[in-house]
Amino acid sequence: MANELAGCKVAVLAVDGFEQAELLEPKRALTQAGAEVRIVSAKPGKIQGFRHVDKAEKVDVDTTLDKARPDDYDAVVLPGGVVNSDAIRLIPQAQAQAFVRAVDEASKPVAVICHGGWLPISAGIVKGHKMTSWPSLQDDIRNAGGTWGDEQVVEDDNFITSRKPDDLPAFNRALIVQLSSHRRSA
Repeated sequence: MANELAGCKVAVLAVDGFEQAELLEPKRALTQAGAEVRIVSAKPGKIQGFRHVDKAEKVDVDTTLDKARPDDYDAVVLPGGVVNSDAIRLIPQAQAQAFVRAVDEASKPVAVICHGGWLPISAGIVKGHKMTSWPSLQDDIRNAGGTWGDEQVVEDDNFITSRKPDDLPAFNRALIVQLSSHRRSA
Protein backbone atom coordinates (compact mmCIF):
# COMPACT_ATOMS: atom_id res chain seq x y z
CA MET A 1 0.00 0.00 0.00
CA ALA A 2 3.05 2.28 0.08
CA ASN A 3 2.30 3.66 -3.39
CA GLU A 4 -1.49 3.60 -3.22
CA LEU A 5 -1.58 7.40 -3.57
CA ALA A 6 1.43 7.84 -5.88
CA GLY A 7 1.01 11.00 -7.95
CA CYS A 8 -1.56 12.41 -5.54
CA LYS A 9 -1.07 15.91 -4.09
CA VAL A 10 -2.71 16.96 -0.84
CA ALA A 11 -2.78 20.49 0.58
CA VAL A 12 -2.76 20.94 4.35
CA LEU A 13 -4.00 24.45 5.20
CA ALA A 14 -2.67 25.77 8.50
CA VAL A 15 -1.30 28.84 10.26
CA ASP A 16 0.38 29.38 13.63
CA GLY A 17 -1.49 27.59 16.40
CA PHE A 18 -2.35 24.32 14.62
CA GLU A 19 -2.75 21.19 16.74
CA GLN A 20 0.48 19.34 16.05
CA ALA A 21 -0.86 15.77 15.86
CA GLU A 22 -3.70 16.85 13.57
CA LEU A 23 -1.21 18.11 10.99
CA LEU A 24 1.73 15.74 11.38
CA GLU A 25 -0.13 12.42 11.65
CA PRO A 26 -2.26 12.85 8.50
CA LYS A 27 0.85 14.13 6.69
CA ARG A 28 2.79 11.03 7.75
CA ALA A 29 -0.02 8.62 6.80
CA LEU A 30 -0.55 10.25 3.41
CA THR A 31 3.19 10.35 2.67
CA GLN A 32 3.54 6.67 3.61
CA ALA A 33 0.70 5.92 1.16
CA GLY A 34 2.69 7.67 -1.58
CA ALA A 35 1.03 11.11 -1.66
CA GLU A 36 2.88 14.40 -1.90
CA VAL A 37 1.74 16.57 1.02
CA ARG A 38 2.26 20.33 0.89
CA ILE A 39 1.80 22.70 3.82
CA VAL A 40 -0.04 25.80 2.62
CA SER A 41 -0.15 28.85 4.87
CA ALA A 42 -0.67 32.60 4.89
CA LYS A 43 3.04 33.39 5.09
CA PRO A 44 6.27 31.67 4.07
CA GLY A 45 8.74 30.20 6.55
CA LYS A 46 7.61 28.12 9.48
CA ILE A 47 4.36 27.86 11.41
CA GLN A 48 4.08 27.09 15.12
CA GLY A 49 2.35 23.93 16.27
CA PHE A 50 0.77 23.29 19.66
CA ARG A 51 -0.15 20.35 21.83
CA HIS A 52 -3.39 21.77 23.15
CA VAL A 53 -2.09 24.99 24.83
CA ASP A 54 1.64 24.17 24.93
CA LYS A 55 4.01 25.12 22.11
CA ALA A 56 5.22 22.16 20.09
CA GLU A 57 7.34 21.97 16.94
CA LYS A 58 7.42 24.36 14.05
CA VAL A 59 6.64 23.07 10.56
CA ASP A 60 8.03 24.34 7.26
CA VAL A 61 5.55 26.00 4.90
CA ASP A 62 5.79 24.70 1.31
CA THR A 63 3.77 27.45 -0.34
CA THR A 64 1.48 30.33 0.51
CA LEU A 65 -2.25 30.67 -0.04
CA ASP A 66 -1.78 33.46 -2.57
CA LYS A 67 0.35 31.12 -4.73
CA ALA A 68 -1.44 27.79 -4.20
CA ARG A 69 -4.00 26.71 -6.77
CA PRO A 70 -6.78 24.37 -5.60
CA ASP A 71 -6.81 22.71 -9.04
CA ASP A 72 -3.29 21.42 -8.38
CA TYR A 73 -4.45 19.32 -5.41
CA ASP A 74 -6.48 16.15 -5.06
CA ALA A 75 -7.67 16.91 -1.50
CA VAL A 76 -7.36 19.36 1.35
CA VAL A 77 -6.74 18.60 5.03
CA LEU A 78 -7.78 21.12 7.68
CA PRO A 79 -6.15 20.41 11.04
CA GLY A 80 -7.60 21.90 14.18
CA GLY A 81 -6.13 23.91 16.96
CA VAL A 82 -8.35 26.70 18.26
CA VAL A 83 -5.93 29.49 17.35
CA ASN A 84 -5.19 28.07 13.89
CA SER A 85 -8.82 27.38 13.05
CA ASP A 86 -10.06 30.78 14.15
CA ALA A 87 -7.24 32.70 12.43
CA ILE A 88 -7.20 30.88 9.08
CA ARG A 89 -10.81 31.67 8.28
CA LEU A 90 -10.12 35.40 8.69
CA ILE A 91 -7.16 35.64 6.30
CA PRO A 92 -7.52 38.76 4.13
CA GLN A 93 -9.20 38.34 0.75
CA ALA A 94 -10.73 35.13 2.15
CA GLN A 95 -8.00 33.11 0.40
CA ALA A 96 -8.39 30.07 2.65
CA GLN A 97 -12.17 30.15 2.29
CA ALA A 98 -11.91 30.36 -1.51
CA PHE A 99 -9.39 27.49 -1.57
CA VAL A 100 -11.62 25.17 0.44
CA ARG A 101 -14.70 26.21 -1.53
CA ALA A 102 -12.93 25.39 -4.83
CA VAL A 103 -11.84 21.94 -3.58
CA ASP A 104 -15.41 21.22 -2.47
CA GLU A 105 -16.90 22.46 -5.76
CA ALA A 106 -14.60 20.02 -7.57
CA SER A 107 -15.98 17.22 -5.33
CA LYS A 108 -12.50 16.46 -4.02
CA PRO A 109 -12.04 15.25 -0.43
CA VAL A 110 -12.27 17.92 2.27
CA ALA A 111 -10.81 16.33 5.41
CA VAL A 112 -11.44 18.22 8.66
CA ILE A 113 -10.32 17.55 12.21
CA CYS A 114 -11.51 19.04 15.49
CA HIS A 115 -11.82 22.87 15.30
CA GLY A 116 -10.84 22.78 11.60
CA GLY A 117 -14.58 22.84 10.85
CA TRP A 118 -14.66 26.60 11.33
CA LEU A 119 -13.08 27.16 7.90
CA PRO A 120 -15.74 25.22 5.92
CA ILE A 121 -18.41 26.95 8.02
CA SER A 122 -17.02 30.38 7.11
CA ALA A 123 -16.62 29.25 3.48
CA GLY A 124 -20.34 28.46 3.35
CA ILE A 125 -19.97 24.79 2.33
CA VAL A 126 -21.35 22.98 5.39
CA LYS A 127 -25.07 23.18 4.56
CA GLY A 128 -26.54 19.72 3.99
CA HIS A 129 -23.47 17.84 5.25
CA LYS A 130 -23.29 15.54 8.23
CA MET A 131 -20.13 16.24 10.21
CA THR A 132 -18.41 15.70 13.49
CA SER A 133 -15.98 17.99 15.30
CA TRP A 134 -14.80 18.98 18.72
CA PRO A 135 -18.11 19.16 20.65
CA SER A 136 -18.01 22.95 21.05
CA LEU A 137 -18.49 23.38 17.27
CA GLN A 138 -21.77 21.45 17.09
CA ASP A 139 -23.91 24.60 17.35
CA ASP A 140 -21.80 26.32 14.67
CA ILE A 141 -22.25 23.35 12.32
CA ARG A 142 -26.00 23.20 12.93
CA ASN A 143 -26.34 26.99 12.50
CA ALA A 144 -24.51 26.66 9.16
CA GLY A 145 -27.09 24.10 7.98
CA GLY A 146 -25.14 20.93 8.72
CA THR A 147 -25.96 17.96 10.90
CA TRP A 148 -23.61 17.14 13.77
CA GLY A 149 -22.87 13.70 15.17
CA ASP A 150 -20.57 12.58 17.98
CA GLU A 151 -18.67 9.90 16.06
CA GLN A 152 -15.03 8.97 15.60
CA VAL A 153 -15.15 9.72 11.88
CA VAL A 154 -18.00 10.87 9.64
CA GLU A 155 -17.92 10.57 5.86
CA ASP A 156 -20.54 12.46 3.91
CA ASP A 157 -19.99 12.78 0.18
CA ASN A 158 -16.52 14.34 -0.13
CA PHE A 159 -16.37 15.46 3.53
CA ILE A 160 -14.36 13.45 6.07
CA THR A 161 -14.50 14.76 9.64
CA SER A 162 -13.17 13.69 13.04
CA ARG A 163 -13.45 15.02 16.58
CA LYS A 164 -9.96 14.98 18.13
CA PRO A 165 -6.43 13.60 17.99
CA ASP A 166 -7.56 10.23 19.41
CA ASP A 167 -9.63 9.77 16.22
CA LEU A 168 -6.67 10.24 13.87
CA PRO A 169 -6.09 6.55 13.00
CA ALA A 170 -9.71 6.21 11.78
CA PHE A 171 -9.56 9.64 10.12
CA ASN A 172 -6.35 8.78 8.26
CA ARG A 173 -7.74 5.43 7.06
CA ALA A 174 -10.95 7.06 5.80
CA LEU A 175 -9.01 9.82 4.04
CA ILE A 176 -6.68 7.39 2.27
CA VAL A 177 -9.56 5.14 1.18
CA GLN A 178 -11.64 8.06 -0.08
CA LEU A 179 -8.73 9.69 -1.85
CA SER A 180 -7.73 6.40 -3.47
CA SER A 181 -11.33 5.82 -4.59
CA HIS A 182 -11.68 9.40 -5.85
CA ARG A 183 -8.51 9.08 -7.94
CA ARG A 184 -9.67 5.78 -9.47
CA SER A 185 -12.98 7.31 -10.53
CA ALA A 186 -11.42 10.51 -11.94
